[in-house]
Amino acid sequence: MASLVRCRVLVQPFRSQINIISGVFRSDSVLHTFLNKRAHCARHAFNGRVRLYSSDVKSGDDLIVRYLDGDDSGIVVLGINRPQAKNAISKNLVTMMSEAVESLKMDNQVRTVILCSMVPGIFCAGADLKERAKMQQSEVGPFVTKARTLITELGTLPMPTIAAIDGAALGGGLEMALACDIRVAAISAKMGLVETKLAIIPGAGGTQRLPRTVGVSVAKELIFAARALNGDEAKSLGLVNHAVEQNKSGDAAYLRALDLAREIIPQGPIAIRMAKLAINQGIEVDLKTGLAIEEACYAQVIPTKDRLEGLQAFKEKRPPRFKGE
Repeated sequence: MASLVRCRVLVQPFRSQINIISGVFRSDSVLHTFLNKRAHCARHAFNGRVRLYSSDVKSGDDLIVRYLDGDDSGIVVLGINRPQAKNAISKNLVTMMSEAVESLKMDNQVRTVILCSMVPGIFCAGADLKERAKMQQSEVGPFVTKARTLITELGTLPMPTIAAIDGAALGGGLEMALACDIRVAAISAKMGLVETKLAIIPGAGGTQRLPRTVGVSVAKELIFAARALNGDEAKSLGLVNHAVEQNKSGDAAYLRALDLAREIIPQGPIAIRMAKLAINQGIEVDLKTGLAIEEACYAQVIPTKDRLEGLQAFKEKRPPRFKGE
């Protein structure tokens, strides 16, 4: 595989930048400093293109990363590709996905990321149990921690992420999808956190993200019973945003995800990132603090050239040409 080009920046977690005491936002200056750094990256990192892999990916790669071009420029597709193991999460897949996510994090030409499967009929079957069976007991904990870290990093990517679930998403597979901002599933797909069947619990964020998505009581029922849902059932519970009839080629959810990505990419990229940041951080705190976060995020879009371009385009009755500046 072609070597990965990395671009790293050290940014402390958002929550560590603010001091919340009795629901009062206590450090506006620190928050604004943090957001200024994030907005600076969003405004200026468009100067260089970060490439993940060369276009001649090998068919045996566990992860295939595609940068779309033309009218779809700005969309990146992460395709899990382990047909021999139903896309199960292995050590190598975790490593490859971690490297890809790390690179995407600082590539501000990327407007939207789609996570999908390159294997028909399966999204991700969860942990690679054959590999897990060969691990020493002392290896299991560190591996689960690494997988949990990967999924957390996926969830904190600054650009919108869409999971396209065209087949079974079980255990860690559903946990990956839960970390995405939007989920689209084929009606025929099966989804569930089924770890209790193996006398373990979801260990990569499932016990936290599922209740935040469908509610505490429903999440408990699903996890306790190790229940798998189809696309329609998942849609009715709010687990997925859209449920679509599967097509003959088995990629209906991916095509719907692509349509959603195409709706997102024309919008102001800095505004999209700031909106995601405001939503993700605001739902974790009280309303008063959340409103302060929203205000601080809004302040970051005011000095951008994109905001002025949006006003000018409206005045001239033409589509805006946003550059992320």
